[in-house]
This record gives sequence, C-alpha cells and structure tokens, in this order.
Amino acid sequence: MNFLPLRTPKIFGIGFQKTGTSTLHAALTQLGYVSQKGFFINHPKGIHIPPPLTTEKILPHALALAERYDAFSDNPWPLFFREMDRAFPGSKFILTARNPQRWIASVARHLANRPDDVAQWIYGVPFPLGNEARYLQVYEAHNSGVRSHFANRPEDLLEINLEADPSWQPLCDFVGLPSPRRAFPQENRAIDRERKQSSAWRIAKNRLRRALSLPREVR
Repeated sequence: MNFLPLRTPKIFGIGFQKTGTSTLHAALTQLGYVSQKGFFINHPKGIHIPPPLTTEKILPHALALAERYDAFSDNPWPLFFREMDRAFPGSKFILTARNPQRWIASVARHLANRPDDVAQWIYGVPFPLGNEARYLQVYEAHNSGVRSHFANRPEDLLEINLEADPSWQPLCDFVGLPSPRRAFPQENRAIDRERKQSSAWRIAKNRLRRALSLPREVR
C-alpha cells in the first residue's frame, strides 16, 4: 500500500521505548500525520532479519518505510536519528524522555527477562532484568548523543517529558499547528495495562466457571 504524506516536514520521534512513544504516535495521528509506530523485527507480526541484528541490516528497511509515512516513533527509529536527518533534510525530531529510574523500572517490568534480538542490538544484552545498569548507560548515552547532534540546531529538536507534562502546547508550537480542543492522549500507561489484564483475567475465569458448570454431554 502506498501512502502520500499529509504534512511536511517529516517528524521523527527518537525517544527510547517506554518514554511515551505510544502517546506521541497517538498525538501526531490526531494532528493529521500519517504516523508509523515502529516495526517488529524477528517477531510473528514483523519482518525477519537474520541475527545478529546490525544497523547495516536494519537501515534499508527503515529508509524504505520512511518514504511512506510522515511521522515516526518507537523502535527502531530512535537508533537512526542521524541517518534520517541526512536522508530527509529539514525534518523535525522529538526526543521523548523521562526520569531514568522510572524509565528503567517500566522497561524491566514490561520486558523482564525475555530474550529479544532488538534488545541485543540496542543494548548489547538480550533483556533488562539483571542488566539495568547497562540499559541505563545506553539510554543516557542516546539522549546525550541526540542533544549533542542538534546543539547548533535547536529549532529542529523538541525534548519533552510526556509523563510529567502531557499537553498539546509544546508539541503544537514545535510543529506549527493549533492545539486541538480535545484532551491530550495518554496511551499505554502501566495502570491501564494492569486494568486490561485484570479485566481479561476476570473474563477468562468467568468463562471457565460457566464451562465447568455445564451439564455433561449425553452420548
């Protein structure tokens, strides 16, 4: 399927996973951007790339996909901010960030000790549990690298903490659009996920109870 960009310049969300990438994607979508929220690698819903993953293996897929959308967030886009800056001059970049300790707690809770090829590529280790120090090191180095890259071009970078200040004004001022009258989206929050999981568990238990109470089939 081909997409025509609705807006220029392109907007790249380059904050790491669990920094509000789902919220940024939802906000940009509501502003009218054709937004792409990351892509799975070596996952049933994604593309397959023989491990070990490298920038050289993933970048061609990212560049091809970047032609079809005008806003981006989540993995692997943060890792390619320099390459996207070169490939699409005039683009704008948004660094979503949050308190490092709250970030690593969220990542560890979400990803636990499940091995992942993308995590191995980004952090050099396959999962966060037991590797929190390494994750934090890479997280801080990434954010510092972004700030350094755009140090002489402050108009091209917006750094926001959507956990502390979920509001339209900074984002809309940056992209040059009026603020919507609707509430700012807040997506994929831990409390919402827990409620959904709890609700799903209750539904499953109720179904099991009903199934067990059915009369035995007469043969």
